[in-house]
Amino acid sequence: MHPADGRPVDRVPVMCQLALGHYFLHAGHDPVDVWHDSEAFASALVTLQRRYGFDGILVNLPGRDPEWRRHVRSVEQRNGRYLIRWAEGRATILPADDNPRVVLESTGRAYEASPGEVDPDHLFYVDPHELTGVIYPTKPSHDAWRWDTLSRVRAAAPDVSVHGEVFSPFSQWIELIGCANGMMALVEDAGRVHACLERLADGAVALVRGHFDAGADAVLISSAYAGAGLISRRHYETFVLPYERRIIAASKRAFPGRPVYTHTCGAIGDRLDLMAATGTDGIDTLDPPPLGTVDLADARRRLGTAVFIKGNVDPVNTVLRGSADACYRDARERIRVAGRRGYILSTACSVPPHAPPTNIEAIVRAAEVAA
Repeated sequence: MHPADGRPVDRVPVMCQLALGHYFLHAGHDPVDVWHDSEAFASALVTLQRRYGFDGILVNLPGRDPEWRRHVRSVEQRNGRYLIRWAEGRATILPADDNPRVVLESTGRAYEASPGEVDPDHLFYVDPHELTGVIYPTKPSHDAWRWDTLSRVRAAAPDVSVHGEVFSPFSQWIELIGCANGMMALVEDAGRVHACLERLADGAVALVRGHFDAGADAVLISSAYAGAGLISRRHYETFVLPYERRIIAASKRAFPGRPVYTHTCGAIGDRLDLMAATGTDGIDTLDPPPLGTVDLADARRRLGTAVFIKGNVDPVNTVLRGSADACYRDARERIRVAGRRGYILSTACSVPPHAPPTNIEAIVRAAEVAA
């Protein structure tokens, strides 16, 4: 994860991010527990890391309130999915093979704050993975149990690289008020957006520090709304780059040598230089066409050894729809193109819920053979 330092590597590491639905289907736990319970999710993370032989684990859900069951009014199972009703008037619709969705019982729709009513002074950190969905006003600090899952994984898997996750301030903004309103506000109320992003960056910095204090080896900044399919290069430079740069700089001051890297899926081929300008240590997911716009050889030429790169195996057309042989061949080709230094073999974005486990095992095998 530090390609410029010249240290030798014995082989290309493999670390795929699994869709939550993949854990629901293959980790041997009830989906309700995997989503809602720190211990269950930690166990699911370690179980599938051991099964597939990954070199790292991304803890991509926050630790949960150990008293979460007290807030549940009822749990029902209908048509292959769960319905969890909360005391706060919200409900979680949880498929057995896909991400949950939290809605207001009164409307059946997800909560979105009104853009004009959002007060920066009432913001700290917006987490779309909260048990009852997005909350506004936000809490002024992070609860201590937020790191329970990461701590459990660290203790159970001392031999692998454990990564925490924080949401980019721009992602938090979009999750808070919705994609359409969030994008319109960039034009109609840029001053308010910047004020909000400043506060949301504070919360992200605090979360990064907490992850490292809890034993994380690296932290991923999830910045899913920053690709060319959603915003221009100019808007990236204005609303994404300075705030991610601030988070990364603060992390490097407090935890020198511990990598912070960036996850943006989709069309990022036109902004790899801007992503690198944040000071990030690495770029994930490098989606290839037709899912994205990144040619791996071009990315390697343009980025050199300034940052590590991760991903580029097509999770849909290769890993979900293809054969184990196709996954093996594609993974070998990714290694050939990217080289052994500064590359983490991975799918571009998450492994789909219904991807055959044998296909994932074939990707890992490709790295072992190439060692």
